[in-house]
Amino acid sequence: MKRIAVYCGSATPADPRYMELARDTGHTLAQRGIGVVYGGGRLGLMGALASGALDAGGEVIGVIPEALAGSEVANTACSELIMVAGMHERKQRFTDLSDGFVTIPGGVGTMDELWEAISWAQLGYHTKPVGLLNAFGFYDDLIAFNAKMAEVGFVRPAHQNILIAGETMSELLGAMADYQPHTPIFRMKAEDL
Repeated sequence: MKRIAVYCGSATPADPRYMELARDTGHTLAQRGIGVVYGGGRLGLMGALASGALDAGGEVIGVIPEALAGSEVANTACSELIMVAGMHERKQRFTDLSDGFVTIPGGVGTMDELWEAISWAQLGYHTKPVGLLNAFGFYDDLIAFNAKMAEVGFVRPAHQNILIAGETMSELLGAMADYQPHTPIFRMKAEDL
């Protein structure tokens, strides 16, 4: 993987571990020669992620909607800052520019990006690995919810391994490197659905 889209929050939680995690994520990716594609912000975890990668000499591509860039939250220190019209174009650019996705802690926007990456993989819009960094048990309930959806039958057996979870970046990147694309819905027959 040459580039990974990293989804994370723009907030700064009171617990400093989250900012450290974001900084370490950027640093780790840069050390491994993997470029970071992210939301283009300079605040919160987004800013820490970018700083970690840039400080380690890594490539950082920010993709930010014009409305957010205008509110002075854009990170002009990025290797490249791409302004787009809106959120849909932003997520398409994340997909086009990256070889996989990693979600670290975040809020509603982060969840939107994660689930869209999973949904697009399930459908067949991409065949890239979708990783979830479950640091500090932050995503324990989400992982359980994903398993519940599969158990009930809302996630087909062929798609139950799209979401790849790991507790450390090393573990997660290793699992993502081993990812074998599944059969997307676009290639399934009606009787398989």
